Amino acid sequence: MKWEQIREQYPEQWVLVEAISAYSKNSIRYFNELSVIFYFPDSTQAWKEYKKLHLAEPTREYYIFHTDHKTIEVKEQKFIGVRRRLQ
Repeated sequence: MKWEQIREQYPEQWVLVEAISAYSKNSIRYFNELSVIFYFPDSTQAWKEYKKLHLAEPTREYYIFHTDHKTIEVKEQKFIGVRRRLQ
């Protein structure tokens, strides 16, 4: 679904979505197609479900957005990782 369709179908909701088709440009992630996994009236429940899904399948691209936003974009940050001292 396109973001506009999701906003119409799930007004004033938190939606947990998976990016089906997306691209990056200038460190911003843009979404062509999204799939709604769940929708919630509050963000707490949305985050709990996100954590479960992300833990089970970390390579999939899950996001939480509120449908009050007319447009969505995600700023990408490079993951530096955790350093550990080798002995």
